[in-house]
Amino acid sequence: MIKTDILIIGAGPTGLFAVFEAGLLKLKCHLIDALPQPGGQCSEIYPKKPIYDIPGFPEVLAGDLTTNLLEQCKQFEPGFTLGERAETIEKQKDGSFIVTTNKGTKHQAPVVAIAGGLGSFEPRKPLIDNISSFEGNGVEYFIKDPEMYRNKRVVISGGGDSALDWSIFLSDIASEVTLIHRRNEFRGALDSVDKVQELKNLGKINLVTPAEVINIVGHHEVEAVVVAQSKNIEKEFEIECDHFIPLFGLSPKLGPIGNWGLEIEKNAIVVNNALDYQTNIPGIFAIGDVNIYPGKLKLILCGFHEATLMCQAAYQIINPGKKYVLKYTTVSGVNGFDGTRKEAPKQVIKAID
Repeated sequence: MIKTDILIIGAGPTGLFAVFEAGLLKLKCHLIDALPQPGGQCSEIYPKKPIYDIPGFPEVLAGDLTTNLLEQCKQFEPGFTLGERAETIEKQKDGSFIVTTNKGTKHQAPVVAIAGGLGSFEPRKPLIDNISSFEGNGVEYFIKDPEMYRNKRVVISGGGDSALDWSIFLSDIASEVTLIHRRNEFRGALDSVDKVQELKNLGKINLVTPAEVINIVGHHEVEAVVVAQSKNIEKEFEIECDHFIPLFGLSPKLGPIGNWGLEIEKNAIVVNNALDYQTNIPGIFAIGDVNIYPGKLKLILCGFHEATLMCQAAYQIINPGKKYVLKYTTVSGVNGFDGTRKEAPKQVIKAID
């Protein structure tokens, strides 16, 4: 039996940052993740994808963000159960929970924080009859290593942030980038839309809208895609390419967590965002992309905020009746946090009073 203060299900960015925030409160964490390494989607799906909305980082690769988060939290010595999926949960008479994985590993904690991102997921695939024949032979649904596209002809299909961001990024790597979307309007950030338009004007990106890819041409490997204009379906043409990357997002599934008696809405876990991101089961929290509440934004930085408040609430559950006074790392450093007031510098005590 692995025992800890906070059992975190999901070792993505939100879960890793929760370890740091819990460590400041002298709380120990253990993380469970079905993937073989920490980082969640950032490590498994797009480690080389640039992220632009992490405070303090004008641009950071998803894999580097994971590395930084692991470096930040390692001083608090979190435990990991990797390559195993959280399967069942049982509440004990003392109020704690026992979570058992699909491989039988048992974990016990008074607080459980579900930080499973989108849950188990698979890419949304376009309805192209022969697409499965080219998977791994020119058709990719994720970009792990942009270098494999150097000096290659790439066709990207999609209208969200991933399609826009990768089109921008690969414009300096691939010999030719074509972005195809079935509408003239994009769903991504306005700045990214403007950047794509600018690169189109410079001749670095070919933009084809409204249109969609309806077929793939090639012998064992992708040689071209067949494109149909959305306003005139009879108008078809081929675009020669080496890679076709449809980026239509992920189809999320909660998996076994969906059977834990939690309140579910739109395949996400309902939480009380007015307080501490606790679920309908006291002691179980949901933070990051896995939760839902009015005004929810699925952003990493929002997950960081939710993790911070979750840890504050967890402290009260684990230390009932013990008052915690917020202190700042700029004053107390990282190792000066113990949940009490006695070590706070005089000027901090005065500010609190």
